[in-house]
Amino acid sequence: MIEDVSLRVSPKIAALRPLLKQRVAGELHINESEINDLRIVRRSIDARQRNVFVNLTVRVAFGDDSEVKPDYEPVVFSHVPDNAPCIVIVGAGPAGLFAALKAIELGIRPVLLERGSDVDSRRVELAKISREGVVDPDSNYCFGEGGAGAYSDGKLYTRSKKRGNVDSILQLLHQHGASSDILVDAHPHIGSDKLPEVIKNIRNTIINCGGEVRFREKVTDLIIDNGRAVGVETASGEKVYGAVILSTGHSARDVYRFLYKGNVDIEAKGLAIGVRLEHPQKLIDCLQYHSKEGRGRFLPAAEYSYVTQVDGRGVYSFCMCPGGVVVPAMSAPGQSVVNGMSASSRASQWANSGMVVELHPGDISGFENEGALEMLALQESLETRFFEESGETLNAPAQRMTDFINGKDSKDLPKSSYPAGVHSARLDQLLPKEISGRLKEGFKSFNRKCPGFLTQEAIMIGLESRTSSPVRIPRDKESLMHVKIEDLYPAGEGAGYAGGIVSAAIDGQRCVEAYYSKINANR
Repeated sequence: MIEDVSLRVSPKIAALRPLLKQRVAGELHINESEINDLRIVRRSIDARQRNVFVNLTVRVAFGDDSEVKPDYEPVVFSHVPDNAPCIVIVGAGPAGLFAALKAIELGIRPVLLERGSDVDSRRVELAKISREGVVDPDSNYCFGEGGAGAYSDGKLYTRSKKRGNVDSILQLLHQHGASSDILVDAHPHIGSDKLPEVIKNIRNTIINCGGEVRFREKVTDLIIDNGRAVGVETASGEKVYGAVILSTGHSARDVYRFLYKGNVDIEAKGLAIGVRLEHPQKLIDCLQYHSKEGRGRFLPAAEYSYVTQVDGRGVYSFCMCPGGVVVPAMSAPGQSVVNGMSASSRASQWANSGMVVELHPGDISGFENEGALEMLALQESLETRFFEESGETLNAPAQRMTDFINGKDSKDLPKSSYPAGVHSARLDQLLPKEISGRLKEGFKSFNRKCPGFLTQEAIMIGLESRTSSPVRIPRDKESLMHVKIEDLYPAGEGAGYAGGIVSAAIDGQRCVEAYYSKINANR
């Protein structure tokens, strides 16, 4: 017999299989010896009260059933013939990679063009950013195989459950090498040390099934014939033909500019800008788990999520990285941009999170004449301001959290994970008042919810500006094609239709499905 048992247990029971088996047997009113197999199929931590519990759904095999089998079947990817319809996918982030997998599944041959390097070569290029201050504008934390998420933590949590089958994305990641834990945990996470191997396995599936993956192939223009996208042109002058999925990621500013210059409809989109806030992880553990001892032996590094409204705009934590590090995330020289990441173990002594303020077009004056590129111009202006304040180095401006609130210089700074180093600066003055004023009120609000969160032990590091795309490429709601250009499918974060690895992957899949429906309707 197979039965699911819902439990609310201590972290110790959840972590130790003999204790868990004993508890399950008690719930089923059977002897432990009658349990042939058990598997946790859902897991979440409830730390809202003084005593922390773990909520579990445990699938149990007993009686005539000997084991708990996986509740999904791996997708079988068959070889796509050379004469199959071709689709050109620009960008090998999650939207592009999962679009390519879906194309193969539907018998369409994908040609995936990525401006940056493969994940292994990216490691070397990322090391140069931290050690030498050298930023390759085509291969960095934002560009390259796997996209911004590959070396930016690999968090898989999404609220976009109505936009597609989230479980199918997680299952495909597991099928390509990710831990089965991502199928179980409420906030699944792969880790920046593990995700590159998964990405390579996805690439190999694409190639082995007849698709193409080309690195260092920067797309510089669309080929449009009578209002229809028929291919792209690359920096080398090569023309690659097929319907086009544009999945370039949130930092492809050159793409936005050639679209705008070429009269392809784009529009300014709201985004969020702020700082990366870093605490000692032990402090966050103590606060979130309500214990002076921290997380103890059986709990993971604690997370947090905060949101409030200040003067009509959201102030919230973003991309929280427990046991993580702050990394340089600029996509070109002359910029100061930071982000966060965690390895799978989440074992560092720091916790960091983006702390950002929601901004709408027109909120900050001086950029109105930029038209659809208004928010892009704002991003660039602030990134340049922070870079110039840093003496045109990657050593990042930073300020103690309490000094930011009180409008004071930080005479010294605590040790930080940021590899290029930090220096004391007045972030309360570097940031526009529309951002700094709201952040101050937001921090006070978060501290009321969690006393001790606002502390001199925490530092703010700037600038966190790549939370999402500064533009949206309008598309038809039904066909998912661009509003004016047939066979052009803007997809993922870069097109303004997603907000993370999973939602971008879903959006890439949906665009391929829309193209598949179109070509089959015309047959």
